Amino acid sequence: MFDHFAWSVLATPVLVVLGAWLLADRLRPDLAARTLAWATVIAAWASTINLFVFALKALAEIPEIAGFGGWSHDVVVADTAHVPWVSWVSLVWTILLLAAVAYACRRRRRALRFAKADTEGLPQHNGVVTVHDDRIDAYALPGAAGERGRIVITTGMVELLGERQRAAVIAHERAHLDGGHQRLVWLASLAAIMHPLLRPVAKQVAYLVERAADEAAAEELGDRREVAKALGHAALASARQARALIPHRSLAALGAQPGVVPRRVAALLAPGEQRRWASVLLGLVAVGTVVWTGECVYDLFELLELASR
Repeated sequence: MFDHFAWSVLATPVLVVLGAWLLADRLRPDLAARTLAWATVIAAWASTINLFVFALKALAEIPEIAGFGGWSHDVVVADTAHVPWVSWVSLVWTILLLAAVAYACRRRRRALRFAKADTEGLPQHNGVVTVHDDRIDAYALPGAAGERGRIVITTGMVELLGERQRAAVIAHERAHLDGGHQRLVWLASLAAIMHPLLRPVAKQVAYLVERAADEAAAEELGDRREVAKALGHAALASARQARALIPHRSLAALGAQPGVVPRRVAALLAPGEQRRWASVLLGLVAVGTVVWTGECVYDLFELLELASR
């Protein structure tokens, strides 16, 4: 069974990271974000299921549990006798993974609750809420199931930008809501918690949803340069404030991290060539790991059946 561990837990995440590095700038940003996010989710779940299978095998290697299940302890242990550590590493990894996922889900629910409380009762205009705050910030706040989200912009941002640039910021944040970008970023982040090797891909997804929102804003305004100016202006002013954004307001904000904004501005001013077909490569990796994971589960049942004879 070790070949399943080697492919799904070790090889596939590395292939997804390499795919993200090679394909991110060769795909349209919205397509790239979705492709990488779902490839990351599939890779993380495949890895987790494989770890869970090996964790069950580790439990079956305990003589008392093997006796209770009616399995031969020696047969179960012999399957991975050349790599005796793999089952126990998987068991520990699975326990830590479950704890980390539970903590992340709780933290996200709390962040959303606080973010919604900040705008509760404030008047909206076309889905936009203005918050009296000197900080330069704008973010998209997703709604509950069946509800339309809202765009939150601070008075600091409103005072900083002209009318056209404010329109660019609002169009950017509306694109986050329309594209379900918060969900994509969350799914990719959760996948990175499930498998740490996928963290670079989660960061790439966060960047790509910003690029997708930039492109949507540019299309709505019909002026790529104006969107680039709004982005650069807001980022520079925010840096001058030398104050970090409140964590729960970083759901899908303008994304003014050092090094990322210049990359986004450059992409707006000089859009590169993009290809759709490249997304097929990660799709093939995802399909392959799903099939391999199914075989891993089958092999566990086959092993336990053999051990019960």
